[in-house]
Amino acid sequence: MIRRDQVKARLTLNAPLAEAVLTSFIRDAVETSGTQGVVVGLSGGVDSSLAAALAARALGPERVHGFLLPYRTSARESEQDARLVAEHLGVPHQVIDISPMVDAYFALESDAGPDRRGNKMARERMTILFDQAKKLGSLVLGTSNKTEILLGYSTVFGDNASSLNPLGDLYKGQVWQLSRHLGLPEQVIGKAPSADLWPGQTDEGELGFEYETADEVLYLLFDMGLRPEEVAARGYDERVVRRVVALEQQFRFKRRLMLIARLSGSAVNLDQEIPRD
Repeated sequence: MIRRDQVKARLTLNAPLAEAVLTSFIRDAVETSGTQGVVVGLSGGVDSSLAAALAARALGPERVHGFLLPYRTSARESEQDARLVAEHLGVPHQVIDISPMVDAYFALESDAGPDRRGNKMARERMTILFDQAKKLGSLVLGTSNKTEILLGYSTVFGDNASSLNPLGDLYKGQVWQLSRHLGLPEQVIGKAPSADLWPGQTDEGELGFEYETADEVLYLLFDMGLRPEEVAARGYDERVVRRVVALEQQFRFKRRLMLIARLSGSAVNLDQEIPRD
């Protein structure tokens, strides 16, 4: 029976190998698409910083275009950290304030709560990134990690929309490991994760558990195929296990491609795809 200490060991990343695989992934995706580079939204958080760092190593920093997309209530420290990362990596970057676009909409929807406003901000940022990608002949680089994806901690057609995602098979703890391996600023790696959707918001506060615990529980459920009661038997809080399972099941739809009704024998996304490479 796998023990908790063994789970921690298995989640320890071979950072040099991961760097080699992920930079090759980015380079291949750009080359086979015939595009010039990538655009990435730099939030000042560790995930977008790592994605940008991998792309800079894969393509050269001049082919990585960073965009800082603050809202008027965004923490000033987030923008400062995003600038720090861009300058650390040597990538060109630009600030586009999303407040006018978001406020114009919510002037008509004044009763919207923080969740709707946060989703709108995430989607507004992604529409800007895709427009800039069109302008620059580039792909949009995703920044969602495996933990967030499995928990559904993302916005459909917001932060979970991208052309390619180098972080989608890295648990959150592995993101931190690889970020330290690549020498990203410690003040970015060490700060509390936050989507910065409203003042004081933190990921772990909103989820109700720490990322370290989520990583281990998800590994046992998703990678090892254990049942929830088997995970709890290894010493994990049963309430946390139940919440992780509930989130994964509730938001599983976010991981699907668009659902298409089948009328023929070759429905897109349901049957064979046309080879592209």
